[in-house]
This record gives sequence, structure tokens and C-alpha cells, in this order.
Amino acid sequence: MARAGLTPERLARAGAELADEVGFDQVTVAALARRFDVKTASLYAHVRSSQDLKVRIALFALEELADRAAEALAGRAGKDALVAFADAYRSYAREHPGRYDATRLRLDPETAAAGAGVRHARMTRALLRAYHLAEPEQTHAVRMLGSAFHGYISLELAGGFSHSAPEPQASWLWMLDSLDALLRLQGTP
Repeated sequence: MARAGLTPERLARAGAELADEVGFDQVTVAALARRFDVKTASLYAHVRSSQDLKVRIALFALEELADRAAEALAGRAGKDALVAFADAYRSYAREHPGRYDATRLRLDPETAAAGAGVRHARMTRALLRAYHLAEPEQTHAVRMLGSAFHGYISLELAGGFSHSAPEPQASWLWMLDSLDALLRLQGTP
């Protein structure tokens, strides 16, 4: 019989918390069982495997991040939207490094299509409307923004910018200014 109070949703949330503490790669069903002080086998009534648990954590984190990004974008357009969107990702990654790593988990196409990753793509396209990009430039821009944000955030979290001046915040703002200028240049009037 399954332990009272344990659900797949509760395990995903607890797994996300564990990921922030020990790193997403270290999250396993056994590690989560220790957190709940239960036998590992009892969690298999709720998750099929450590991979299933990681997928659930990834979906949880993608949803959480999408909610934060949507709130940041509300009522904004152009550069203001670009900066708010980027800052939402960066602050989420700083506050929840394990969850942020989980958002990068490769999902099968069916799971990805049903998850909040689709919302992220829609929001990115929505913020790009102000730049008047036609296809395929809009798709290129979605990929460029995701790559720039993720690359910068990953390097910063790894300490890659902590050994030299200027401060990482100055470089972040310079990058966002540059992305805005490039997007305006690429857009059609």
C-alpha cells in the first residue's frame, strides 16, 4: 500500500527542492525516499523510475518558470519585455539552480508537446512581435535568445565571470542591449 500523503505531484515538488540542494544529476528515487524516511520501493507506487521522477521534476520546473516569465512579460513590449523575460530566467536559475538544470532535460516529443515548454516558445514569439520579424527570422530569433540566455546563465552559475571586471550584471545588460539592437535591425519596419 502507498504511504499516505505521497503523490506524484508531491514527489516532483520534493524532488525539485532536492535538486536545488544537491544538483539535478544527484536526484534519484532512493535519495528522495531517504528524504521522506521511507523505503525506496514505496515510492514506486508513484513514479516508475529515477528517469520518470526527473521528467516529472522537469515538467514541474518548466511550469513554474513559465508562470514566472508570463508574470514578468505582462503589459510589456519591445526591449522592456525582452529584459523582463531574460531577467525572469536568470533570477529563477539563481534561486533554483537544480530546477533550472531540470528545465534542460531532454523530453520525448509527446511529453514535450504536453508540457510548459510550448508556453515558453509562445511567450518568446510574443515578445518578438514588437520586432516585426518574419519567418524564418522569428524562429532564428527564438533560438538565439534561448541560446544567449542559457549560455550566459550557465557560465555565470558555474563562476565563469567571477574573476574579472566588469561585474556580470554590466555584461548581462550589455548583452540584452545588443540583442535588442540586433532584433530591431533584423525586423521589418
